[in-house]
Amino acid sequence: MSQAGETTIQDTLTLLDYRRRVAELYGEIRADSEPEQAWRRWRQVRDDLFATHPQSPIPEVTRHDFSGAPFYDYDPDCRVLAECSSSEPQSYDIPTSGEQSMCFTRFGVAAFELKGEAVALELYWLDAYGGGLFVPFRDATSGDATYGAGRYLLDTVKGADLGGDGGRLVLDFNFAYNPSCSYDPRWVCPLAPPANRLTISVEAGERVGSWQAGREGG
Repeated sequence: MSQAGETTIQDTLTLLDYRRRVAELYGEIRADSEPEQAWRRWRQVRDDLFATHPQSPIPEVTRHDFSGAPFYDYDPDCRVLAECSSSEPQSYDIPTSGEQSMCFTRFGVAAFELKGEAVALELYWLDAYGGGLFVPFRDATSGDATYGAGRYLLDTVKGADLGGDGGRLVLDFNFAYNPSCSYDPRWVCPLAPPANRLTISVEAGERVGSWQAGREGG
């Protein structure tokens, strides 16, 4: 996710600080042996960043009204270990909430069971320098209880990385979060491709706030 328009050196330095703090937070999460405890810590720190940090995705003029992002209650059954398999690399220009698409390469598929259903999500790698794993999704709650353009599970370029276990990828839908463009259209965010639009309802993770109702990502 990035901001549209020109930025100053101070903008860049505060963005660096924001990303550093997010990366440190996810490091805490991966080190915590109690997932629900880690989730509560994640929400607390994230809400504080949203309310106080200069790089909060929430517009400054409305930031004082922010009292915390709405979430479903923690559901341990929504934390899974996904078996990952390689797929034929394929480049995608993934649509964004802005005018320009972003280039990613699908390199694999994560397969797992969620609420008794066999589910698979494609894994994308950002083609820009340094790369990074990106796992967005939509589900049957999108556009109703959750943000219409979908949510993110992992975005390692921004530090959102839940780690792995024995060669499997940790996917905890309780940590699913809305892209920054759901709060303010000045942010440009890649959206969930058709292959990652699930037919099941994922009642875990961030819900839609009143200020996001009706927005579809731009």
